[in-house]
Parts: sequence; structure tokens; C-alpha cells
Amino acid sequence: MSDEYSKLGMDRSITRRDFMNGVTIGITGVSAAFRSLGALAAQGETGAALSGEDSSNYPPLRHGLRGNIPSAIEPFTPMREGKYVDFPVPDSEIKEEYDLVVVGGGISGLSAAHFYRLGLGPKYKILILDNHDDFGGHAKRNEFHYQGKVFLGYGGTMSIATPFPYSHGAKALVRELGIDVARSSDFANRQIEQNYQLGGGMFFDKEHFGEDRLVTGNGRLPWPDFLAKAPISDAARKDLIRLHGKNPDYMAGMSVAEKEAKLAKMSYQDFLLKYAKMTPEALPFFLGEGGRNNKRVDTTPALEAAERGSISFDGLGLTFERRFSEGSFSFHFPDGNSSIARLIVSRLVPAAIPGKPDMNSIITSKVDYSQLDVPGADMRIRLSSPVVRVLHDGHPETAQSVRIAYLNGDKAYAVRAKNCILACYNRIIPYLMPEIPKEQKLALEYPVKVPMMYTNVLIKKWTAFQKLGVSRISAPAMYYTSVGIDAGTTVGGYQGVGTPDEPVLLHLTRSPNKPGAGLNRKQQNAAGQQELLKMTFEEHEFKIRDELGRMLAPGGFSPADDIVAITVNRWPYGFAYTYDTLGDPDVPLEERPHVIGRKRFGLVSIANSDAGTAAFTNQAMGEANRAVEEVYVRQGLC
Repeated sequence: MSDEYSKLGMDRSITRRDFMNGVTIGITGVSAAFRSLGALAAQGETGAALSGEDSSNYPPLRHGLRGNIPSAIEPFTPMREGKYVDFPVPDSEIKEEYDLVVVGGGISGLSAAHFYRLGLGPKYKILILDNHDDFGGHAKRNEFHYQGKVFLGYGGTMSIATPFPYSHGAKALVRELGIDVARSSDFANRQIEQNYQLGGGMFFDKEHFGEDRLVTGNGRLPWPDFLAKAPISDAARKDLIRLHGKNPDYMAGMSVAEKEAKLAKMSYQDFLLKYAKMTPEALPFFLGEGGRNNKRVDTTPALEAAERGSISFDGLGLTFERRFSEGSFSFHFPDGNSSIARLIVSRLVPAAIPGKPDMNSIITSKVDYSQLDVPGADMRIRLSSPVVRVLHDGHPETAQSVRIAYLNGDKAYAVRAKNCILACYNRIIPYLMPEIPKEQKLALEYPVKVPMMYTNVLIKKWTAFQKLGVSRISAPAMYYTSVGIDAGTTVGGYQGVGTPDEPVLLHLTRSPNKPGAGLNRKQQNAAGQQELLKMTFEEHEFKIRDELGRMLAPGGFSPADDIVAITVNRWPYGFAYTYDTLGDPDVPLEERPHVIGRKRFGLVSIANSDAGTAAFTNQAMGEANRAVEEVYVRQGLC
């Protein structure tokens, strides 16, 4: 091992080495790694050593590589290669029958089961099949137990805030779960900023700016004072000061309508370089800049950047009416939307989370995973069971049942259902049901899932942040573009932050796209997916330790001594793809790929956030509600 590895602590024994360590994480060749899970769990390598509990039986305690774990997505390759076109389970071996089978145990799949039971009652038999080892989909809970204290982090979708109106069904579900979203501000934890006068900082890296330097005060200092400390050229500094000030009309001579039409068809990067005449030397400053749905500076439409208030547009004379404001629907649990998933499960399978928990008690409630899939129960959730084939018993429009094949361990199993809802990724559906019409296949394959990384790092103390005067750091050109102390919210009395010499969770985010490479947004998403699929956990760990060391070393931080545990939530198949004016055709709603793609096919309805082309929890709930209503209509119940 090199001196650099040792200096960063790569040779230290901490609770980080999961069963992927040293194995290339791709969509093939990972079976051997998974067979070693039991042995490594016994050594404390999946979180047991940190928590003092058996993490092999409690998924939130598993550390190392999480998110789209390899076993969940490994079947995708043989599915694409046609391995399961012929139904893999003989009819004689199908022993289970259900009224409804839901494929996918994320927010949308759980909501679909809830809405179905809400409308028809608990007497109907429902099975949820999910390919991951935990329910919730992208609503992933990361739990750390250290020095007698519980630390909660979110490994995926964070909150129920959205720029879009909530459907009636989504609103009703939020209320029914007992989430009083109007109290969001009551639980916001601003303790460290207020008590220790901490703010934001920006890290300039040597690869793009010539030297490593953390500059504090962005957002608090006047921009000329802040930029005076930055290691950038005089030309870049001059332009950045100009752009952060009062700008002239860079599109003088055009009408407002002409400006908006032009901005809709150019990137923010092109506006900065071609209209605002910014020197290319300043472009690295914007590499971390982007729009909603992980768009970057070169894939964000300039009109969208202007609408959200990005710099350089204030002289254009544009005004934007806020499309939607429903401030009460903004809420963040310490473990993100995992608490929402857990609340739904508590209603579906009360024995798994007894006591009908509310928004406060769900934080500390423990899930009894052994109760999720009890033989003979009317409501069952079966984890680690990736579905590989869905086939009607006869012609889709006249069939009375559908077969669903799934894998569990090394064996294929199957169940039969009167109805099926696919609450999974759109792009995998054509391989689950190759019989669907060609137009629908093309529509389902149109979006490219947005890759995403949420990483949680437990450290022994945060004195380095205190000394440096920061609680959060943006790093526009580093691997992780955002690093900060995860204060969490105080829902249920949770306190994730103590004094600076006590442990705390850091939250790191990365959008693994490829800005500056000349790729469009879907191409960038695809490149980011491949990056995440190929990287080993050791490679992730090295980047984490290197970045934290470089950022925080002036404050006394030691990546070798101060890091306790690491959980990398990598989502190569991450959030739903949304449309924009730069990369997608402007067609009527009924011609949009997501509308064509979500059409009912025989006994199968489609729900998920992809079906609503929006990566928001309310959209997942709304699409679940729509899919269930399709089932009602098909059965003549409404």
C-alpha cells in the first residue's frame, strides 16, 4: 500500500469494508462477492462492529456500498440479453396467488398497495416484490450507532418539497400518515450556525484553480471581498465580480418574447460565454452549478437558470411568475423520506412496526423485518427479489391472471396475480414484458435515469469545521461538489449534532455527470451511470478521504484518524428524468414519452416517478394513485 493510502487511512480498520471491497462493481460478475456476505458480516464488515448489532438482519445499519446494491441490478444484464423471455418457472411450481402484485417497494409501490387496500379493504391479498434488501427505494435510511448515540442520515430522496402541486391522493396520504408539514420550521436545526457562527465556504482545487484553497464567507461577504481571496486569474475575478453585480441587458434589441425563446434553446454556459462575454477562465467556478434534475451548467437551459435567479440575467428585464407555492408541503425527516416509507409500511404490515407510529415516533421505531413476509398473510413485502419476467396467462386483453417471475438467491420463483402494478424503472419494463407494443417500448426507453450519489461519513469530531468557520462547503470542480455537517431535523427529539468535539455525520453529494465534455443531458446521465457501475468501494473511499483531507486539513482534520464509518449510496439508476427546453422536443402532453409509456397493458398498470417525469415523492404517490384507479376501472369498481 502506498504512503498516500496510509496517510489517508485506507489501511485503517473501520466499519466501512462491506462485502464489495476489492470487487469491481458492475452489473455483471458480482455473484461471488455476494456469496461472501455472511462471512464478512460475521467479521463486523457490514456495520455490526460499529453498532453492536447484527446488521445482516437490519439493512439500515449496513455501511459501505448502498443505494443500488449490485444484487439488485445484476439481473438487468441477462434480462436485456433475453434470458427470461421464456418464462423461467414451470406453471406446476407456482404455489402463490394474489389479488395484486406490486413490482417495486419504493414510495410509489408502497403507496399503490396502500391505495388499493384503502379503496377495497384489507381482505384482498397483496404482495410487493422488491429487488433491494430494504424497502423505500430511493428513500434510503442510513443508521449509525456510535458511542451510545444514534446518528441518522438520508441516502436518497430527502424531503417532500416540490415545485409541483400535490394531487389529492398524495395530499390525503401525507395527512393520513400523520405528517404535519406545517410544522417544518419548528424542527429545523440551526443550532451550529447560530451557536458557533458558522457559514458557507468554497473549496478551490489545485487541478482547476492552481492550488487547494478553502475560502470562507460566500453568501456573507460582498462578492468582491470573497473573490479577492480566491485563487483565480485577474480576468476571471473581474468577470465574476461583474456577473455577481448589476448586469446590463446582454440581449438588448430583442423583445421579452424573443429573449425567452432564445434562452430556452441555449445552455446557461453558452449564455455566460457568448452573451455575457465571460472569460472561459472563469468557467470552472460554475462546474458545480446546475438546475433541477441534476442538469449542469452546459445542460441547463438558460431560461431555467434565469427563472431560478442565477447570476447575469438581472438586466434582461424578464419577470417570472412563481408557478406554484405550497410552503406547507415542505418537510424533511432526519433520515429523509425513509420515514415516509416506514410510516406507510406501518399501516400495511402493522406487526413490522407496531403501535401505529406517527411523525415523531417513527424516527426511533425499529422495523421487524421478519414480519414483512409472513406465510399466509394477506399483505406481504418480499425483499431481495428482483422481478425478471411478467407474462399474461393468455392474450393481455382477455387474460384473467398474470404470472410474475422473480429471483431469490440463485433460484427463480413465480407467483400469479389477478392484477399487477409495475412501480419500477421505466427502462426495464420492455424486458419484463417484451410483448408490449413497439411505440410503448420506445417511449419507456426514452428517459435515462439521473445518476446520483449521497454519501454519509461519520467522523469523531467536527472541530475542523469550527476552526474554519464553516458548516458547509461547495467544491465546484471536486468529485463531491457539496460537503457539509448534517444537522438533521429535531423531529421526534432527534439530535444529530452535539459540541464540536463530539461525533457528527457529514453529508456529501455528487451528480456524476460529465460537464464540459460536449455531451447532452441524456448522454451525461448514461456516462455517470457507467462511472458508478464500474467503481469499487475502495475507489469511492479514496476519493472521500482525499477530498475531506484536502478541504479540512487547515482545521486539523485527519482522514486517517477522524473517520469512523462511510456509507456510499450510489444510484446509477437514480431519479426520474424530467423534460427541458434544451434537450427534449416540445410536443403535446399526449405525445410525451412518459404518457405513452405508462399506458395500461392488459392486467398490468404502470406507476413510478418515471411515469410522471418528475423525481418527487408526491409524483410517486400520484402515479401510484392513478395506477390503482386503472385497476378499479378495469374491475368495474368505479
